[in-house]
Amino acid sequence: MSDATQASLDTDRLVPVTVLTGFLGAGKTTLLNHILTAEHGRKYAVVVNEFGELGVDNDLVVDADEEVFEMNNGCICCTVRGDLIRILGNLMKRRGRFDGIIVETTGLADPAPVAQTFFVDEDVRGKTRLDAVVTVVDAYNVLQTLEDSTEAVNQIAFADVIILNKTDLVDEVALASIESRIRAINGVARLHRAQRGDVALSDVLDQGGFDLQRALQQAPHFLEETEHHHEEDVTSMSFVVEEPLDAAKFQAWIGALLQEQGADILRAKGILNYKGEPQRFAFQAVHMMADGGFIGPWKADETPQSRLVFIGRNLNRPQLRRGFESCRAR
Repeated sequence: MSDATQASLDTDRLVPVTVLTGFLGAGKTTLLNHILTAEHGRKYAVVVNEFGELGVDNDLVVDADEEVFEMNNGCICCTVRGDLIRILGNLMKRRGRFDGIIVETTGLADPAPVAQTFFVDEDVRGKTRLDAVVTVVDAYNVLQTLEDSTEAVNQIAFADVIILNKTDLVDEVALASIESRIRAINGVARLHRAQRGDVALSDVLDQGGFDLQRALQQAPHFLEETEHHHEEDVTSMSFVVEEPLDAAKFQAWIGALLQEQGADILRAKGILNYKGEPQRFAFQAVHMMADGGFIGPWKADETPQSRLVFIGRNLNRPQLRRGFESCRAR
């Protein structure tokens, strides 16, 4: 058997891992749900990471047979990187139950240290292979985001695949300008346009491996331990309301809030319990743009409650808490 054939067999035995990244509100969870519900005949273990003290992303991921692991209160590239290594190790003990792993990072993550994990940790490197870093880009907000955030620049720079999402919100002239800006940062990643994360799975999965050589060209110190800092003025605030909400009150309040402070609200998301409604309502917003819909009934072991998370700048915790609590149904 040739060395090349042996190397190919060794690679086939490694579990492929897709790192799904992108700035806050770009549409990572939408793309993840598209992957999990598509007809591909495979099973994926999913690792979801959040920036904030209260987790809701696990509930935003569609109910599926896949195993979902959630890591809260820290960026996957910082404080909980050890958790990522631990979870991957535990997953390997159940290797036969899935065909691949998808790691969805927080929107504030620098993907370089995440990818780094698959090369510097001996156990992880011996059992998994980084198939690709897939970066979801919000076409509507990306140009301003790139001016404001070094993380957003890094997410594009380290991508093997770039999904330019929300293209229906931008005209063709603007799209050409956006793609030119992206190409100035990363001229070799495969780029696909999308609306609501609807892309061919062949554009995201089975990409053939993360290109370490290109990563080293982008950042010669890629394999060295680094310390990562988030933007000092970006904070996360989480709130819980136990009583059912009045849907009209919430829509009126959140609409006014986003109009007044939307420029500072990078991301808002939540799972809401509306009075008289048996289904959970998933709410998401990016700056002044909001969207939402019902995502199915509450689980048998769940206590219905409303959870809301804001990520942004100049956030006033008491004001946000009072506003959210004022939406309770009478």
